[in-house]
Amino acid sequence: MNHLYYGDCLEIMQGMKLGSVDLIYLDPPFNSNQTYNAIYKDETGQPLPEQVEAFCDIWELNDERQRAINLMPVLMREAGLDDAAAELWKLWMNALRNTQPRLLAYLSYMTERLIVMKSILKPTGSIYLHCDATASHYIKVLMDSIFGHNNFVNEIIWERSHTRSSISKSLRRAHDVILFYVMGSKYKFNMQYRKLSEASLGIYTKVDEKGLYRLVPLLVSGKRNGITGKPWRGIDPNSRGKQGMHWVTTHDKLEAYNTRGLIVWPKIKDGAPNLKYYLDTNKGVPLNDIWTDVSAISSNSPESLGYPTQKPLSLMKRIISLATDEGDTVLDPFCGCATTICAAQEMNRKWKGIDIAYHAIRRVVQARLADRYSLVEGVHYTVDGIPKTAEAAHDLWLRDKYQFQRWAIETIDGFVSAKRTGDGGVDGNLYFPTEGGKTLESMTLEVKGGANVGIGVVRELKGVMQRVGCSMAGLIVRDDAVSGIKRRNFEREMLDAGDLEYFGTKYRRMQMLTVSEILEGKRFHTPSVAGRTGRQGNLALV
Repeated sequence: MNHLYYGDCLEIMQGMKLGSVDLIYLDPPFNSNQTYNAIYKDETGQPLPEQVEAFCDIWELNDERQRAINLMPVLMREAGLDDAAAELWKLWMNALRNTQPRLLAYLSYMTERLIVMKSILKPTGSIYLHCDATASHYIKVLMDSIFGHNNFVNEIIWERSHTRSSISKSLRRAHDVILFYVMGSKYKFNMQYRKLSEASLGIYTKVDEKGLYRLVPLLVSGKRNGITGKPWRGIDPNSRGKQGMHWVTTHDKLEAYNTRGLIVWPKIKDGAPNLKYYLDTNKGVPLNDIWTDVSAISSNSPESLGYPTQKPLSLMKRIISLATDEGDTVLDPFCGCATTICAAQEMNRKWKGIDIAYHAIRRVVQARLADRYSLVEGVHYTVDGIPKTAEAAHDLWLRDKYQFQRWAIETIDGFVSAKRTGDGGVDGNLYFPTEGGKTLESMTLEVKGGANVGIGVVRELKGVMQRVGCSMAGLIVRDDAVSGIKRRNFEREMLDAGDLEYFGTKYRRMQMLTVSEILEGKRFHTPSVAGRTGRQGNLALV
């Protein structure tokens, strides 16, 4: 069965079977130092504030990254990589720590994941890594270290932009890079072909009962000492031309062509035979490593889902065609809007997609799998990693507190703060339009996954709401953290914050939800939430 996973691809891939994937295509963050939150403009009607994390591509050398960087040589050796790779990493670490700390943070993030990707590829498998000039040269060195320089096949240049706009002090950036590596010499590869040009089609000028054809010489310049330089059917190639000639193939193949009636014999003395080459046998022009015939998706394309880095379906189909056969397994560890999954589905491949954003997973399930392909969860695919019970949610909190926070906020249609630390008490926000509809107001959100939550949390959240200028505030807690009398005390404290009147309806400025209530489908009672898919708040005033 096909699988869609919610969570960090590192942890999920670590749980996959070794040597189980035929192709990995990844379009990871590019270290471009940008926050891609335009994806949700069509959900909110407005671009989200910059603190929102929506495909955030900003890297920070924090304590978590520092630990990963220090452990990297050990991880490399445990993965069986050459000691030289670990030594190279140490050199980079020392060189970049003070000069380009964000680049170092990004490279450590990618290295952790690339090591695991190698372990789950089949011996015949391949990996296509999509990147740009920001860090492609560093990534290529990493790929050489992890997959082996001998397993590098191509650096593909994809011309994604054909616009002619100019920039005053640089050349227009018009291409991405796709690095193509394999696991070994027995990798699977199916050559693809481009259509013939009009000029090439124009040389097929002859026709018989089998169709259009052109004549191709069977003798070409240059002497050969082997079989292709020997006489055949009374014609000595060495006696032709100024410096001799040779047959384009061996005598047995020439005989086969002749038996099939494909050779046109000369009508004049000393003429040379030619081969009939039919148009319908020409597969086209073999693909090279510069791809100029696949355009990027425009914002008004029916294919567009609003992702600023969305790749065209035709690009994914080309890569899948090159690297796999029907029934093979394709993995996209950063599946985003799931173009790779769509291509795999249409081409009868098995697929696995991973994304760390619940909003992305929800979009994939609805806009791609259900609406486009009429696929049913549990029948055609599974969605793994999304807690469906309070126990599973608690387990997620124990394993990854930040991912628990993301799940809780995104499940109730909120957007996560980009800052993991120093967020000023703001873990995320719900957004709703002002009465004029031109801007967004928000409910600030705080998540507490532990069992010990005191009344002081409510008072602090009230202060945060006032400090950051939010209209409302929401608290998400575990069920056992605020039960019975404790919950009533919390709600009494929240009542003191008063109400928000919006289009004649009153909403409590401060509200609370437990994990179980979220799993039951309850949501904060707010004005129409930007991004909410038809659900209504159900914590009405009493």
